[in-house]
Parts: sequence; structure tokens; C-alpha cells
Amino acid sequence: MIPFPDISPNLIDWEIFGIPIVLRWYALAYIVGILFGWWIVLRAIRLRRLWATDPPITSEQVERLLTWIIIGVIVGGRLGYVIFYEPSTYIADPWKIPRVWDGGMAFHGGFAGVAIAAIWFCRSEKIPMLSMGDLLALATPVGLMLGRIANFINAELWGRVTDLPWGVIFPGAAAQTCPQLVGACARHPSQLYQAALEGLLVALVIIWLAFRRGWLKRPGAIMGVFLAGYGLARFLVEFVRQPDAQFVSEGNPIGFALHWGAWGLTMGQLLSLPMIAAGLWFAFRAKAR
Repeated sequence: MIPFPDISPNLIDWEIFGIPIVLRWYALAYIVGILFGWWIVLRAIRLRRLWATDPPITSEQVERLLTWIIIGVIVGGRLGYVIFYEPSTYIADPWKIPRVWDGGMAFHGGFAGVAIAAIWFCRSEKIPMLSMGDLLALATPVGLMLGRIANFINAELWGRVTDLPWGVIFPGAAAQTCPQLVGACARHPSQLYQAALEGLLVALVIIWLAFRRGWLKRPGAIMGVFLAGYGLARFLVEFVRQPDAQFVSEGNPIGFALHWGAWGLTMGQLLSLPMIAAGLWFAFRAKAR
């Protein structure tokens, strides 16, 4: 077993003239991820050779889009968590919904929020939606990777109990929910699995396809690869990721959101299946076209 590293969730925790100044790793992951996405989109649209015709969006439009993407990520991510994971809690106390600093964000909700914001922006600015989807797919995986690393630093979203040699002894709730017969238990560092698969691997594949293989000339292809790649990676990691507590019960110890006897699917897997199907459809449609 590997002890959890002594890393504070706060990168900066100062107090100046009685005013607390705090910068969390999780917030920094969002900031750096958005800035990287902005940079790589600008780089892609400035390379004319990557496109079959003119780039679909200008630098000025990218700057305007950035504001809507940030809103879509935050609002969609929060509402996704409220709707998919803890609806009863927030129905009982709706004033908790805007308290994003208390935690509780869902990738699938953030994805839906970004999609809605991007569709609205494309309609208002007359930008081809499939090419916009390709650019957003190009910009997203690095931010996902950084966010999952921040989840690890925060000791949250940990995995199931394991006896593998790289199992990590997470502090806090992870230790308190260990099986009584086991005592202090090691868990899969599922956040790092997700960082490697959903983030780094998908990012490398998409950047290679876009900048080396010319796939931006096929509108919808890069977006399809991202959707299918993320969905498949998330589906696989869910087998070792600890489900949210509200799905676990005496009759459902695995934490399936939908189950048939000993078999079932977690909420993360249920939400990933449509992404895999849509991604394959977009990729094959782009190839056929």
C-alpha cells in the first residue's frame, strides 16, 4: 500500500491584513485547462493547412466564445451533479445549489452546458457546428487531466478497495468507509487512472489526428473521437471507482444506478453510453462524407 502524499489542497493559503487569500489546486486546474484550450484553438485556426477551406472561426470570436464556455462549464457541471447524483438533497434545500465552493460538479453536466453554449454561439455567429465541436474537443482533454489530478490532491472521488501494490491509503471519508474487517485499506487511485485515460491519452490521440493527420478537414471527426474515447475511458474506470454514497445500500453494495440482480451499470457508465454511441456516429459519418 502507498500512503497518501502530504499535499495540501490549497496551493496558496495566505492572510494579508486579516483578509484570507486562498488558491486551491482544483481552481488552478480549471484556470490552466481553460487557458490551454484557448491557446490550442488559436493555434489551430492560425494554421491554414489544417482546414479544407478557411478556418471556421476568428480569433475575436474565440475570445467571445470563452466567456460562454466558462459559464457553460460551471452552470452545467453544477446542475448535472444536482440532477444526476443528489436530486433529493437539493430539492429539500435549493439554496445549496449555487454553493459550488462546497463541491459537487459532474463532467457530463458540464459537457451538456458547454454543448448548449456552443450551439447558441454558433447560431448567433453563423459558425459551422461540427467544426466548432472539433475545436472544443481539441481544447478539452488537458483540462480534464488537470481536474482529475486535482481530485487526487483533494483526496476525493477515490476508487474501490484493492490489494494491488499501487493502492493508495486515502485519508478522511475513504478511510472511514473501509470494511471493518480490513481496517485501514488501500483504494484504487481512480482519479489518476482517469487523468491518464480520459485526459492524457485522449489528448495525445486528438492532437496527433488534428495536427498530423489532417482530421480537421473532416468536420465532426475529431469531436467523434473525443466523445467515444472519453466515454469508453470513463466506462472502464467506473469498474474500479467508488460510487457515490447515495447509490450504495445493503442490497446494492456495488453502487449500481441501474441493476439486474448481481449485474448492473453505475451512473457514470449510464451517462457514458450515449457519448460512446454519439461519438462513433459522428466519426463514421465524417469518414463517409
